[in-house]
Amino acid sequence: MIETKTEEEIAFLRESCRIVRDCLAFVEEHIKAGMTTREVDEMVYKFITASGAEPSCLGYCGYPASACVSLNEVVVHGIPDDRVIEEGDIVSVDLCAYKNGFHGDGARTFCIGEVSDEKKKLVRVTRECFFAAMEGLKAGTPLYDIGYKVQRHAESNGFSVIRSYTGHGIGREMHEDPAVPNFGRKGTGPRLPANAVICVEPMIAAGGWRVNVLDDGWTAVMADKRPAAHYENTVVIREDGVEILTL
Repeated sequence: MIETKTEEEIAFLRESCRIVRDCLAFVEEHIKAGMTTREVDEMVYKFITASGAEPSCLGYCGYPASACVSLNEVVVHGIPDDRVIEEGDIVSVDLCAYKNGFHGDGARTFCIGEVSDEKKKLVRVTRECFFAAMEGLKAGTPLYDIGYKVQRHAESNGFSVIRSYTGHGIGREMHEDPAVPNFGRKGTGPRLPANAVICVEPMIAAGGWRVNVLDDGWTAVMADKRPAAHYENTVVIREDGVEILTL
C-alpha cells in the first residue's frame, strides 16, 4: 500500500526538505580538494542542527555519521573518515533532516575541480535521469514508469543503473513504502496516488551495475571499480504533476 499525506503533513515535509536543499547547496559551495570526508560530514551536522533539525542518518540502524559521503567508485553509503578529497574526484553527498516529526531526503554528486570527461558526463546524465523520470509523472502514473525512464536515459548514454538500491517513500519514517527502482517495465506497478511522497534517486554507473558492500556493512562499491553518481530529490505526487520539495 502506498501511503498518502495530508496537506498539513506535506507542509511539515516542506520544512525538512528546505533544510536538506539548503544544506546541499551549502556543501556544494564549500566542498573542495584537501578536505576529508569527515570534514564534509561535520559541515552537514552543523548546518542541519543550526537549522533546528536533526540529521536523520546519524544512528540510523547504527550508521555512525550525519551524511553519506561517497567518492568515485563508491555509489552510496560511504562512511565519512580521514580519506582526503582530491582534485578530479566526484563526491556524492546524501543527507536527511528530521524536523516536526518528518524527514526530508536528498543527494547530489559534486565534481571537484577538473574531472575527466567520463565523470563529467556521468554526473550530468545522472541528474538528467531524475528529470526524465519527472516528465509526465502525476497521480495515476504506474510506479515502474519512473524506473523505466531512468533506465532508458542512462542506458542510451552508455551507462548502467544500480539494481541493489532503490528510492523509497518518506514521511514520519525515513524509509517507507513503496520501493522506487531505477529500472522497470513501462506501464507496470501500482498506480501512484495523489499526495504520495517519494524519493526518486537515480544511482548510475559508468561500467556494470554490480555492487559489493564492504565489511563495514554500509559502503557500496562498484564491483568493477568504475565511477558512479547519485542524485536524489523528495517529490510529492500531485493530480497534475509533481512538487519537488528539495529544489
